[in-house]
Parts: sequence; structure tokens; C-alpha cells
Amino acid sequence: MNGVARHYFPGNNTPGGFFSYYHFILDQKEAKRIFVLKGGPGTGKSSLMKRIGETMLAEGYNVDFLHCSSASESLDGILMRDIGVAMVDGTAPHVIDPINPGAVDVIINLGDYWNESGISANRKTIIETNEKIGSIFAGVYHYLMAAESMYDNIARINSCVLSPSVINGIAMDIVHDEMGCEASRLHTGKVRKFFASAVTPEGLRSFLPGLINGYAKVYVITAEIGAGTAAITTKIAEAAASRGFDVEAFYCPLKPEEKLEHLLIPQLSLAVVTSNSYHGPGPVSNEQERIEIDLLGNVNKTDYSLLQDMVSDSSRRMEELIDQAVNYLKKAKEEHDYLESFYIPHMEFNKYDELQRGIEDRIRSYADN
Repeated sequence: MNGVARHYFPGNNTPGGFFSYYHFILDQKEAKRIFVLKGGPGTGKSSLMKRIGETMLAEGYNVDFLHCSSASESLDGILMRDIGVAMVDGTAPHVIDPINPGAVDVIINLGDYWNESGISANRKTIIETNEKIGSIFAGVYHYLMAAESMYDNIARINSCVLSPSVINGIAMDIVHDEMGCEASRLHTGKVRKFFASAVTPEGLRSFLPGLINGYAKVYVITAEIGAGTAAITTKIAEAAASRGFDVEAFYCPLKPEEKLEHLLIPQLSLAVVTSNSYHGPGPVSNEQERIEIDLLGNVNKTDYSLLQDMVSDSSRRMEELIDQAVNYLKKAKEEHDYLESFYIPHMEFNKYDELQRGIEDRIRSYADN
């Protein structure tokens, strides 16, 4: 029987540049091993992780597939939390250095499998292409910064048309209904932070429907941008952690440190997610209890209509700016694919089968122990 696969993003393209939540993948004290892959573009890091993840999944182990925001079909890592093992891409922009080398962290240098002279023959073009990619990404982040400005304008208006007491009441009702009988515990639950969606060359990509699959109860909060959903999810997350429950928190790409969009509380089999025109929970499962909370119905229509034109205009401009960011992410990916062409012909991929088997055997030994 196969294990359970989950998909999400550990990092994202944001208005402030590439934003990483990699340090939440696996705590050093919980880890048996963290494999860190080092190597250039086209050296097979993603493919190697994907093959190992699929092998372990087929053997019944649960595997989290951590996707790359600059190419959503590629992987930046895999995680087998039940075993205490992770494997991550440790190259730029998510540079990861070993914290406890030998004891926890293992570096796998894929540079050992390339013909250096073949790659260095294209030294000038490789450097120029890398510089071009960096320049494109700088432009992408400026587009996202401008989109964030429009987002802030929408949120400013929408935040004024809902009463804080309504927002607080919704959060407290959920806490009471789901955790009211649970007293605060001596230890605080752990909060792990990631992204369920990302701005990618393929557009806005969301893994939310798969993440909530299997959860017994799902609260779906429908609202416009800035209408109070982050306040609700944050209060629920804080209440859960204070009661000793672990929380998985998924943030907004335009507000990676501020806006908590979705949260999962595995010990309660409880999910609280937000739904809007950019992401939603997907179709309803017969095995799930879903509770719909429509914040749109609490809006003061009189006050809202006064600034509706501004909200509509800001929304249109924000979408245009995000679309431009996506277009240039596509160009960056094209340049990255070109860069890979200087590495792929000079890799000894025939030796990867032995490398893969060795890593899989090590993972199995950690599982046995």
C-alpha cells in the first residue's frame, strides 16, 4: 500500500525577493538525517529527489514533495517526517549549509559526477546567462512589489467595512467549538510555516485541495482581500499552539510574513482555509465535514459601495502586475533551461542509479531504527 503524498512550497517569489521557510522543513533535533544536495543547474537534483520520493512512497512511507516556485514541476526537497529524513536542494537561491555535519547533515556533491573541463569550456556564456537570470528576477520582484501596493490598497478599504468584533467572534467560536474543552498545556505546540500556493512561471499554482484531503473537518472562509481572514486564522493558530497542538501555517506569497491564509491542525484533523478568486479548497469530499463561513455577507454595503470603483481598479492593476511577473518568470525559466544545456551533456548520470540506491538503503535503515 502506497504512503500519503503531499505537495507544497517551502519558498516563494515575493515582493521582497525570494522568501524561504526552509528552516521549518525538519528541525535538527527531530532529524535522523538531512541530505543536502549541491550542484549546478541540470545536474539532476530535482529528478533524483523525485525518484527517491516515489520509491519510498511506493514502499508505504508518507512523503512530502516540496516544490520549486521558479519551476513548479521541479522539486526543492522531499520530507519523510515519520522517519525523520529530509533531502533538500542546497544551492542558490535557497543556500543551505550543514548545521550539524556528520551528526545530522550529509552533503551530497553532484559536482563529483560532472566533467569539469566540458562545463568550463562555456565559462563566459554560463556567467553571462546567470547574470541575465538574476536581472530578470530583480524585475519580477519589482512587479510583485507594485502588485503588493495594489493589494494593500484593496486590503485598506476592505478592512474598514467589517467590524473587528465580528472577526474576533468568528475566531473565538471556532476555538470554542474545536478546542474549548482542551486546557492550555505545559508545552507549546510547534508551528511550521510554508506556502500552499506560489507565483510561478506556470502562473499562480495552488496545492491547497490536496493538502486538506483526509482532514475530517474543514472550515472554509470566503472573503475579499483584507477582509479579516488572516486575523481569524492567526487567532486560531495561536490558540491551538498554546494548547499544545502542532500547527502547519501556510502564508500568502504577497505577504509571506503577515498573512496566514490556511492552517492545518493534524492532531484535531482540522483545517481552516480561506477561499477567494485566487485559491480555494476544491470539491467537497463526502468524508469531510465542511463548514462555510461567508464574510461577504457581513459587509456594510453602503460604506463599501463608495470605494468599490477603487477596489475594482486596484484589483485589475494587481492582476496585470502579477501576470507580468509570471511572464518574466517564464523568461527566467527559459534562460535557466538554456543554462542547463551546458551541464547536462557533461554529467555522468549513469552513476546516479548507484547513488540513488545507496541513499534509499540509508533511509530504510533510519526507518528500521
